[in-house]
Amino acid sequence: MLPQLAYTIPSPSNGVWHLGPVPIRGYALCIILGIVAAIWIGERRWVARGGRPGDVQDIAIWAVPFGIVGARLYHVATDWQRYFGDGENPVTALYVWRGGLGIWGGVALGAVGAYLGCRAKGIRFLPLADSLAPGVLIAQAIGRWGNWFNQELYGKPTDLPWGLEIDQDHWPTECDHPYQGDPCSFAPGTTFHPTYLYECLWNLGAFAVLIWLERRFKLGFGRVMAAYVMLYTLGRGWIEYLRIDDVQLEHVLGVRFNVWTSIVLFLAAAAYFAISTKRHPGRETSVFRDDAEPDGSGSSDEPVDEDGAHEADEAEEADETAAVEVDEHDEDVSTAD
Repeated sequence: MLPQLAYTIPSPSNGVWHLGPVPIRGYALCIILGIVAAIWIGERRWVARGGRPGDVQDIAIWAVPFGIVGARLYHVATDWQRYFGDGENPVTALYVWRGGLGIWGGVALGAVGAYLGCRAKGIRFLPLADSLAPGVLIAQAIGRWGNWFNQELYGKPTDLPWGLEIDQDHWPTECDHPYQGDPCSFAPGTTFHPTYLYECLWNLGAFAVLIWLERRFKLGFGRVMAAYVMLYTLGRGWIEYLRIDDVQLEHVLGVRFNVWTSIVLFLAAAAYFAISTKRHPGRETSVFRDDAEPDGSGSSDEPVDEDGAHEADEAEEADETAAVEVDEHDEDVSTAD
């Protein structure tokens, strides 16, 4: 039996506070704070790349709703029995405040929303994605504390000094790591791996590494976003092995579904990073589409690499030189006459 230690991480006795009839939920506060932090960081980075102040806030109007819907859809799809199984109420799939947001659904549909916003404002999507990527890590780090308020997504039992206390009514009924032979049969006083804390710390470290990589190698054309995916999935993969969620749609070929997701996304991001580096070394010289007007209108969204931009500049200089030579020739002819 794992002994109860004198020093552990307590879980909050209550994750909801009321201002009169209005419930204030710790989970929702963490998500909102994370979104605000991501927008603030992304705005500063976007302006530093040459974008207009306020662009990221405008894009967020598109990206945030899409991201929340995508995150919920991913969670419900991968844990559908909790909402559509025997004896369950499908309406609870709409109860976002109870927890359950899948990051990859949020990133995928959030990217769709951001792309639509970029099209509307005449902004190149890839430099915007690169500007937002580090802030997304900070948003995830903050948002993970919502799991602490909800007493969810914790790991298997541990006797480490930083073990997490979980109320017994939040213990899963079935889990990946049987305790003393019986699934989720825990002794009183058992503490668990605080996987929310592990992921928070990993994301903060990944944020620092991502900023260093971008500055060191002048990453562009979506490679900051690709590096974000690789860094995050590296951490998410091993953290998933510690978790003991209720087993629903969780295993594929004996491996947790989210581990497979991390493996596939890491490989896809690595392939994109390598191909993009070969095709477009350096970073974009402009964050706006070629035909975008100063007010942000435009329709073309084809990326132009640095070499292409230099070739365009050289062609323009050649045209100007030719024009000057023609003028000089005309002057000579006039003088000869």
